[in-house]
Amino acid sequence: MAKLKDRIKTALDESRMLILGAQVLLGLQFKSALEKGFEKLPQHSQYLKLGALCLMLLAIALLMAPGAYHRIVEDGEDHEDVHSFTTRVMCFALLPFAFALGIDLYVATEGVAGSVAALLVGTLGGLTALFFWYGLELMRRSRRKPEIREKRAMSEENQEKDEGTKLKDKIEQVLTECRVVLPGAQALLGFQFIAMMMEGFEKLPTSSKYIHLVSLFLVALSVILLMTPAAYHRLVEKGENTEHFHSFASRMLIASMIPLALGLCSDFYVVTLKVTESRAVAIPGAAFMLLFFYGLWFGFTLYKRSQHERGAQARASKSKEKQLAT
Repeated sequence: MAKLKDRIKTALDESRMLILGAQVLLGLQFKSALEKGFEKLPQHSQYLKLGALCLMLLAIALLMAPGAYHRIVEDGEDHEDVHSFTTRVMCFALLPFAFALGIDLYVATEGVAGSVAALLVGTLGGLTALFFWYGLELMRRSRRKPEIREKRAMSEENQEKDEGTKLKDKIEQVLTECRVVLPGAQALLGFQFIAMMMEGFEKLPTSSKYIHLVSLFLVALSVILLMTPAAYHRLVEKGENTEHFHSFASRMLIASMIPLALGLCSDFYVVTLKVTESRAVAIPGAAFMLLFFYGLWFGFTLYKRSQHERGAQARASKSKEKQLAT
């Protein structure tokens, strides 16, 4: 039976697999809005591409959330709650991913084979993804429930006997969480550099060009922060595992997610403005997306942390009362 630390590590590795697939579609959504062929698309297809971009941003936000949750709520300690949260957000993230994939298949097919064929291909692609990501699992889940329930009970018993997460495991996990966030930031940074040399970029309003430039700086800062723990571990700690390095790497991970969300939402504003030609739509849309990112990554996690702290205080108070009573 896998230990809790191993299950959390596996969940994070699986998040890395999903983020690698998501980054391809995310880069495509941003890049396509500046391509020459985008302007030739029917208006409904342009809005569909904008919708697909929203869906991929939602998936990216969910896939990156476990790192913030693990750092802020549990301070890097292994807890069943971390594994459960990671599992839930991965399951939710696949849903917008599947819809975005179906939309992109529709738009790609429409220009070649027409609307009817595009609708069939897009629907078939989305349904295929939904079947393999949800349907197949639901069919098998009922058969596996008794064994999973038994293993989970045994895992909880073993966890109670553990004295806490070893420093080596905590450092390994924080570095894995950095590797979960880094691919998405890299994909966006690559797009941002390429976009400035594309024909569509020249047609953007001057304000959008400056916003894109600011977004580029923000994402570059995020990538720098995400790569800092590796350099720090080699140069300062000489590769040794220390509590100081674990704390430093955790802070760098959380800090990197602040400019990353700003960069993602800034370019979302640029794309939304290009498609809708309305600041009244683009500004609230970007603001809402930023609120969702920060709310999921920081608001929710800080709320959960305060709950845990209050629960710990309540348990300590009850324990003290029992000691006084005896």
